[in-house]
Amino acid sequence: MSTPVLPTAAIVGPLVTLRAPVQADLEPLFEILLEPEVAFWWVGYTRERVQQEFIDAVEVTRIIEIAGECAGAMFVLRGEDPEYPTTVMHLFIGTRFRGRRIGEEALALAIRHEFAHGVSRVTLDPNVNNDGAIRSYERLGFQRIGVLRDYQVRPGGALEGAMFLDLTRSDFPDGPPLPPR
Repeated sequence: MSTPVLPTAAIVGPLVTLRAPVQADLEPLFEILLEPEVAFWWVGYTRERVQQEFIDAVEVTRIIEIAGECAGAMFVLRGEDPEYPTTVMHLFIGTRFRGRRIGEEALALAIRHEFAHGVSRVTLDPNVNNDGAIRSYERLGFQRIGVLRDYQVRPGGALEGAMFLDLTRSDFPDGPPLPPR
């Protein structure tokens, strides 16, 4: 279970705006989740599932917006136990927005917000075979902790591992730097 932690106001960076989801985001998110390069990692999304998991979940979802356009989404899941001030994040970006370090900026903005509100550690768990995402996260300062074995059920029922990564406030007290623009 996670604690609602996301701000009601948008977080604005040089290219990225993180904001709460609205109903108009349903179709753009669904279209992005159908892109083969996205659907390979984010499996099985229907309009109903996008509605439930992204649009209705305003307490944990942020839309990644570029120049007023929905470019992807992010889950920000802060743990409830104050003894373990950790946030787990998951995100995806539409393929036409890739190559500009949009995901890195979105993560950096969200992490800065979390660190400013008492979180000391952010974790990610991309599929162990998602080399592009892992490289991007490492550029941002995330460290490999290890492999979570048999972590994700893939289409057809096979289990695959995830690369467990973390970044701590002691690494970047004010949050990671934004990608150079």
